[in-house]
Amino acid sequence: MGVTHLNDKGEVQMVDTSGKKNSLRIATAQAIIQFPEEVFQDLAKDNFLTKKGGIFTTAKIAGTMAVKKTWDLIPLCHNIPISGCDFEIIPEENSIKVMCTVKTNSNTGVEMEALTGANIACLTVYDMCKALSHDIIILETKLLQKSGGKRDFSRD
Repeated sequence: MGVTHLNDKGEVQMVDTSGKKNSLRIATAQAIIQFPEEVFQDLAKDNFLTKKGGIFTTAKIAGTMAVKKTWDLIPLCHNIPISGCDFEIIPEENSIKVMCTVKTNSNTGVEMEALTGANIACLTVYDMCKALSHDIIILETKLLQKSGGKRDFSRD
């Protein structure tokens, strides 16, 4: 299987999905943001509220907005109807795990939307907390699972 965003001449192109059938497609991505221990403890003590507001609520709103605009941010992504977007934000030891699940009933998948949503949610957390420390690190972003389309994927 070759790179799908290149034509026969090796030039960049948007993938033609017109021949694909609409189906339910779901993707979940995860991003993790890590804090210095004392910053995390202060945030947890204050129920993850900052002078800028609630970290989790703001991250979910920003992530949802990003999901809906992924096609506008990544040049070769299709503009697809988003039928569902959900975030799970879990505080862990000195870190916050953000999981974004996106659904569509379309002819192309939503992996990029889920990855974008998780990333922007973490960037929003960083923005809200950067006055506390610049030692905050966004550790990783990865696709956890996808279903629908040609093949399903699940990371163990």
